[in-house]
Amino acid sequence: MRTLVQAGVVAAAGAAGVAAALFFFAPPRQAGAASNDRYQDMIMATGAVTVNPKIQTDGVWLLDYKAGKLLGTVIDRNQGKIVGWAEVDLATEFGLQARADVHFMMTTGYITQGQSALYLAETTTGQFGVFTMGPGQNNMGVAIRRHDMTKFRQAAGQPAPGLPGGAQPAAQGGPILPQIQP
Repeated sequence: MRTLVQAGVVAAAGAAGVAAALFFFAPPRQAGAASNDRYQDMIMATGAVTVNPKIQTDGVWLLDYKAGKLLGTVIDRNQGKIVGWAEVDLATEFGLQARADVHFMMTTGYITQGQSALYLAETTTGQFGVFTMGPGQNNMGVAIRRHDMTKFRQAAGQPAPGLPGGAQPAAQGGPILPQIQP
């Protein structure tokens, strides 16, 4: 019996030693940071912006729900200063009524070396827009440009984009697909 207990202790100690070795000698993992964040009625996202092709620049996007504005700026690396703010009126851009109950989501994505795009979705109306920042007029300041606007969800009673056979969206849940006859 004593030998069995000793074998169990040795096995447990060996397992603990292997676990400790894996923990201490495993390659370090890179820390991951999100490129966007939200607090109450503000959303912030960051991404690369090409203002001068020779200098990499970081762009900052702010969505202000209260003002209904999308703001954007870049940081001048040489001076460590904010270049100035460009803005887009979201009510006009998305065709929203004043004081409408809207819900925005946004994130940035990589499109080419030194340039990110902002992907902005309004979930109530089902609209989706793609924006970038770049140099303003006469290379002064910064400007926001919209590249595309589409719908990922149609109004009630209309076919949703991409559903086969013109299927109608269900009142709750997923799409109601057309019946297939055998």
